[in-house]
Amino acid sequence: MTTTQTDTQPHFEIQRIFTKDLSFESPNTPGTFVEKWNPEVSLNLETKSNRMNEHLHEVILSITATVTTDKKTAFLIEVQQAGVFSIKNFPDEQLHHMLGSFCPNILFPYAREVVSDMVVRGGFPQLLLAPVNFDALYAEHMKQQQGESSSGSKSVN
Repeated sequence: MTTTQTDTQPHFEIQRIFTKDLSFESPNTPGTFVEKWNPEVSLNLETKSNRMNEHLHEVILSITATVTTDKKTAFLIEVQQAGVFSIKNFPDEQLHHMLGSFCPNILFPYAREVVSDMVVRGGFPQLLLAPVNFDALYAEHMKQQQGESSSGSKSVN
């Protein structure tokens, strides 16, 4: 039996995109609604991936947005937007980049929509998250990891 060219060609396919977890809290309502609206936004992004089998990977993009006004929390929203991706025949370095940058980039618009929708449903003005450069974040993360591994390999006597 001969191997066909398609058996060795790189293959990427989105299997499913879904909201894995969602939390919205507005601890100071309704008082927040009558105060002057001067929001400060704190945003935290995190990605992780889990290998489901040889070719299937779950990628989870976690976004936490905390909005305060007058040093009081107006609302806090946490979203885990996930996807299942079929990824075959990519070199390890390229696979790692796809899981750490390419897939989160696909998930971000979905997470952004969930955040915007939940904030409005919570009675607050729409919160539109700015685009994120996942390639730059991935490169920064890899640089930090290399710095940690090189500093970790030093021997101390």
